[in-house]
Amino acid sequence: MTTDVPARIEDFPQSRAQRRVLRVLVSAQVLSGAGLAAGVTVGALLAQDMLGSTSLAGLLSALSITGSALAAFAVGRISQARGRRPGLASGYLAGAIGSAGVIAAAVAGSPVLLFAAMFVYGAGTSTNLLARYAGADLAAPEYRARAVSRVLVATTLGGVAGPSLAAPTGDLAHVLGIPHLAGLFMLSGAAYATAALVLLIWLRPDPLLLARTLEAERAATALAGPDDAERGEGPTVEWRRSDVLVGTFVMAVTQLVMVAIMTMTPVNMHDHGHGDAASGLVIAIHIGAMYLPAPLSGRLVDLYGRLRVATAAALVLLAAGIGAASAPSDSAVAYTGALTLLGVGWSLGLVSGTAIITDAIPPATRARAQGWIDVVIAIAGATGGMASGLVVTAAGYPVLAVSGGLLALAIIPAVIIAARSREASNSGTATSRSVGAR
Repeated sequence: MTTDVPARIEDFPQSRAQRRVLRVLVSAQVLSGAGLAAGVTVGALLAQDMLGSTSLAGLLSALSITGSALAAFAVGRISQARGRRPGLASGYLAGAIGSAGVIAAAVAGSPVLLFAAMFVYGAGTSTNLLARYAGADLAAPEYRARAVSRVLVATTLGGVAGPSLAAPTGDLAHVLGIPHLAGLFMLSGAAYATAALVLLIWLRPDPLLLARTLEAERAATALAGPDDAERGEGPTVEWRRSDVLVGTFVMAVTQLVMVAIMTMTPVNMHDHGHGDAASGLVIAIHIGAMYLPAPLSGRLVDLYGRLRVATAAALVLLAAGIGAASAPSDSAVAYTGALTLLGVGWSLGLVSGTAIITDAIPPATRARAQGWIDVVIAIAGATGGMASGLVVTAAGYPVLAVSGGLLALAIIPAVIIAARSREASNSGTATSRSVGAR
């Protein structure tokens, strides 16, 4: 065993290997944050400009998120077979290719090419989220949420800077003969390609492969003990499966609500006379609110529990929906406040759900399962993106915002069921051990 590998997996929060992994992931996330910001900021506006339809603007977001679902599956499979490094790098390269396709579609004026390119572009978005799992691979359970949060918060710098560059990149695009709204995708393509290069060169040791090795060594040691029949058997396996379902549900609902409201906010602002700079600033602050509070979210999850923070996420998302619905149409400040709450609620939901999932799945099957889980999350986001334009067209933006907030409350009964399931499982395990002791 090398000097980078500590004797116990519990030592990893302070280990050289974990610190190196987090540094590399943080660097890549800063870049990928700038990459994903392009689609969020101007994707719907570009579709609206090319198609002349608000309802189909939501379709572009849905296609991007559907593409991210396929990419989540593919990145998960590659990571399962070969490690996080090739898996994440391939996802970011796909995002760069999609960005180039969007630019080509804008130049050619081809909606079909635009839809296809945004489908591929979605790979960068899903890879940005999948990277959070890599931060937790080597972390002890009591530090797991905070490790996830460090990777997420790194997206803030790129995510905030990206939308703020909408005007200058648009000007540069105009000089190059590219439509103004496609300018941010030039930044996106360069950022995603560089993120892939950073991971390919420096993400060593691979966190997932190393975690598997350590877990295998620990399992071999445990089997030599007298109580191995009690460990990981019986009700505990079923309890972990139920946690996977709950964690997935929390993240899926969080993603659906966030995407639906976020997608239509720039369109709604544009329809009420706000310029690209104003809507870009609102989205930049929203993305900052998604990722910047991540360290606080992680600390809350580790200190107060996964289920309690998931409940808090539902309540914050409800407040965001009400705030967006009641925002005066001429007030960028009001939209900013609502989307800040939307970002914070998303942060709480994603970090708590990720911690629940990572706790429940062993390293041997972790990457593939996490890929499938993020497919579900991406499909939920695609549903939100698809429905958002249709709801706004049929009933208006306030109805969309309130409906999203109310939907977030579905997290609370799921959390209650999970808590009761844990209590029953713990009670059954304690009873069986008591009987065995007699």
